[in-house]
Amino acid sequence: MSIALLPHHPHTQGSSRFNIKKPPPDYKALPLLKDASAGEKPALFLKKIDQACFVFDFDDPMSDIKSKEIKRAALNEIVEHITTAKGALTEPVYSELIRMVRVNAFRTLPPSDAPEFDPDEDEPPVEATWPHLELVYMALLRFLECQELQTTLAKRFIDQSFVLNVLELFDSEDPRERDMLKTILHRIYGKFLGLRAYIRKQINNIFLRFVYETEKFNGVAELLEILGSIINGFALPLKTEHKQFLLKVLLPLHKTKALMHYQAQLAYCIVQFLEKDPALTEPVISGMLKYWPKTNSPKEVMFLGELEEILDIVDPAQFTKFQEQLFKQLAKCVSSPHFQVAERALYFWNNEYVVSLIEENSEVAIPLMFDALYRISKEHWNKTIVALVYNVLKTMMSINSKLFDDLTNSYKADKQKEKKKEQDREELWKQLDRLKLEFDAKLGQGTSQATGTGVPSVGPSQQKTS
Repeated sequence: MSIALLPHHPHTQGSSRFNIKKPPPDYKALPLLKDASAGEKPALFLKKIDQACFVFDFDDPMSDIKSKEIKRAALNEIVEHITTAKGALTEPVYSELIRMVRVNAFRTLPPSDAPEFDPDEDEPPVEATWPHLELVYMALLRFLECQELQTTLAKRFIDQSFVLNVLELFDSEDPRERDMLKTILHRIYGKFLGLRAYIRKQINNIFLRFVYETEKFNGVAELLEILGSIINGFALPLKTEHKQFLLKVLLPLHKTKALMHYQAQLAYCIVQFLEKDPALTEPVISGMLKYWPKTNSPKEVMFLGELEEILDIVDPAQFTKFQEQLFKQLAKCVSSPHFQVAERALYFWNNEYVVSLIEENSEVAIPLMFDALYRISKEHWNKTIVALVYNVLKTMMSINSKLFDDLTNSYKADKQKEKKKEQDREELWKQLDRLKLEFDAKLGQGTSQATGTGVPSVGPSQQKTS
């Protein structure tokens, strides 16, 4: 008889735990909070929290099954009590609840056992302790969202050390955990004003370490999502530190190989900054062009998408400051042999606002791109690209027909000059070939005369006489 084995998932993460804290032998279910009298509830609630401070080994699914269920039920009650009960947050609850979170959630994350993990192809790794950990996070979230929360009391326990531990957990491979942490950190940022600058500074440090040292951190996208709403709330005028954060931290995030995993969130943050202060557009565009990929076509397509998002909100007065370097880059992209890059660059001409900017600055924009477009219309291997180029050339003609005719004539004249130059070069080589043949012939004739009858030979008898 054959026994069917359950398939083992290659990307299942272990419990990430080295600090398992097993309960005592008398660990048992406590009375339900809903059945307790009003006078008994505060003490019973604290006992429930203490009961949730024991940590189990989830690597062995058959161990401590009953105790695990007792803890899960206790955590569910804790969440419900904080959410529904009035006066649930007594002073002792603050310290005990944060202690419970520290014991259950704060741990050293294991190194990835799936270095070739592809989030688009593979199932994400999961945290084995999630049945309990999810409820711990939910209890913390309900605590932070509770109307009765006294921040003056809570800030004694939710301090810089607590925040730093929360930020380190963003490197978890389990997307469910990162999503919960994202909401929790956002609530902390909103409630505890004294921690805001510290949170921004630590996110800054995480990003710099990610860009310049490790290129490995799982929670970049989630942290950028939080930053998106933080940036949206920045007061005007923007502080210098916020501008520096944009230029020195956010822009270099374009450098990494992992850009595809957080590009949408990064673009959103940058657009938020530019809507706040349009004067930042020129240094942002210059920074993007500085980090423009040279040999990575999919990344180049992402850059073009982000560039169009920025152009959608750009101020016309700011556009003139960087239009020359912008259209030089677009001309290179249009000329790319990779058809997706060329196609994405040509789609800029389907954007009405971008075309209106080009119309206003046609004397600069059109000449920078004309040669590349005209050449591609004759030479490109992809029929779709050729069709798109013809449409762009028609748009150019409708924007400024005189300039278009001048550029066409100039292009053809340049081609004629190039053709004439090529012909002259070929003729010069032919002349050199003829000269070489003549020289070789003369050299051969001179050699034959030196060894022929024209020069008398000296015999042996004559050598002796002389």
